[in-house]
Amino acid sequence: MASSSPRRWRRWAAWGAATVALAVGLCLIQAQAGGERITAARMTVVETVGYQRAPAVTPAELRAGGRPVTMPHAPKPDWTPTAEADPDRIATRVTWYAMAVPPLPDDGRQLYLFAPRWKSDGSLSIYADGKLIHQTHANLQWNGSNQPVWVALPRSDADHPPRTLDIRLQHVRGIGGAFSSVWIGDYRQLAPHYYLRDFFQVRLTAFVSVAFLATGVFALSVWFTRRKEPIYLLYFLMSVVCFARMLHTFVGTHPLFVSDAWFGWLTVNSLFWMLTVLHLFAGQLHRARQPILTATTVANTLFWSLATLPGLLDATLIAAPIYANVIVLGLVVGFNGVVQSHKARSHFAMLLSVWCIVTLLAGIYDLGLQQNLVNIESVFFTNFTGVGFTLLFWYIMFSRYTEALETATRAKADLAARLAKREAELTASHAQLREIEHRELLHQERQRLMQDMHDGLGSSLVTALRAFENDRADDLDAVGILRACIDDLKLTIDSMEPVETDLLLLLATLRFRLQPRLQAAGVKLTWSVGEAPPLDWLDQRHALHILRIVQEAFANILKHAGARQVAVAVRTEGDRVLVSIQDDGKGFDPARAAAGRGLANQRRRADAIGAMVIWEPVTKGSRLVLSLPVTKG
Repeated sequence: MASSSPRRWRRWAAWGAATVALAVGLCLIQAQAGGERITAARMTVVETVGYQRAPAVTPAELRAGGRPVTMPHAPKPDWTPTAEADPDRIATRVTWYAMAVPPLPDDGRQLYLFAPRWKSDGSLSIYADGKLIHQTHANLQWNGSNQPVWVALPRSDADHPPRTLDIRLQHVRGIGGAFSSVWIGDYRQLAPHYYLRDFFQVRLTAFVSVAFLATGVFALSVWFTRRKEPIYLLYFLMSVVCFARMLHTFVGTHPLFVSDAWFGWLTVNSLFWMLTVLHLFAGQLHRARQPILTATTVANTLFWSLATLPGLLDATLIAAPIYANVIVLGLVVGFNGVVQSHKARSHFAMLLSVWCIVTLLAGIYDLGLQQNLVNIESVFFTNFTGVGFTLLFWYIMFSRYTEALETATRAKADLAARLAKREAELTASHAQLREIEHRELLHQERQRLMQDMHDGLGSSLVTALRAFENDRADDLDAVGILRACIDDLKLTIDSMEPVETDLLLLLATLRFRLQPRLQAAGVKLTWSVGEAPPLDWLDQRHALHILRIVQEAFANILKHAGARQVAVAVRTEGDRVLVSIQDDGKGFDPARAAAGRGLANQRRRADAIGAMVIWEPVTKGSRLVLSLPVTKG
């Protein structure tokens, strides 16, 4: 935290230096501007009712009349306007300003009229040499007061610059009618004046307000996915109310899509909305719950928002007490925010609270400007503090975004380290498990081979050995015993070969081993196999069981059946593969033969691999069917 403070102050110092450089540059541009400034005029006032179209020429009776005034001229409002809501019946006033244009160098260049500010809730008309050359209609919320005037002046019939200028303002009686001094010159002389005014009075506020609203819409979309973080919703609401508040500074002089009454209600009450949202947003930053102050702020906002609805109190006519209420409540909220931010050590909340106080102080100055207590050629400071609020909110959300990225980066790095450590542990554990599994597999394979040697080869050799020990060697078929032992040994070796789930390959290996023995016994082998699906469970252990079952079937045929022909067939029925072995020998009764060891061994081995051994009746001989599952559940 301590290391980030110097970096933060360096950042603010850079912003300050850039602001000073911009101000110096603007002063230099203004210093190069020129033109003639007109400050003397004669004013004539005509009381009217409703709003009338401006005449095409200046009335003759007004040219010599009027009293002299100094421009800018901004009379103090008397705050006794009519309460008549109908524009055709409202008490209005036409104020004329007649000015003499000083002699200008006539070098043929186009001349322009520039006025920094004007105030009227009705219309503005400009006359050159008595002829109407420009007309603007203001909305009733003093929109024109923030729009600088820029008009190209025509040349007279005698082809010389205009000699007189007349300004006509029509406004509500008692609260409007003010005009700044007038500048006349060519484009090179007046353009710096006009474009600087237009940028800082209108364009800057418009651009920043729209940009703030655009980022607010983005924050709203973020809030829809992160409902537990209301700060994004509050950011959106702040962008909306700031946009509503700044509308009157840049919407222009064309008719609005809402009535003047609703527009006044929107722009005046947006101050309360801004204050309420700012209080809630700062509360999200310093995390201090203040239900009493929050309830007071919300209740005050609701009261004025409802009391000044169109048709009840006129928000524009009672703007002064509303602004006073905003300033008092805003100072309470601002200083409270400073205290809470200091307690919570919240840098962001402190910035917002301090800027809230600065904005309220600027609002006091702007209230004097609105009441014509300050030179109307000045600017509204709250326009710039509004820009400052936008930049502060951007800075806060950008800082939160970068902090979140840094937190995510640290978490990612920590997670990567933990995953690497865990991966190393799992790799070592996996290696140990594979070693244990390998040893267990070797042990099981030894056990299997030992069991097969014992049941097959070992049993045959022990039987032969006992016969020789008991002097019964003449009764033994020594060649047959040795051949059977060799076949058992070959089957055991064949079962160790990888068959890769291929049953047909396994049976072909058995056919290769048995073919010579069958031929020697004079038995013809017919081999009929079709397509068989792969058996995913078929491994070396299961392969030996299948080989033993089929070998036992062939051994029984050779020993007992007296068959001359054996047929082997493989087919698929549903989810099972059927291996059938049929001979044409004497046949036998499976029920009687079940007590023997051969058939029992076949059943035991079939059960071990999830298969079935079935003896089917035939006309001649016998048929054994080995039913194997394609997959095991």
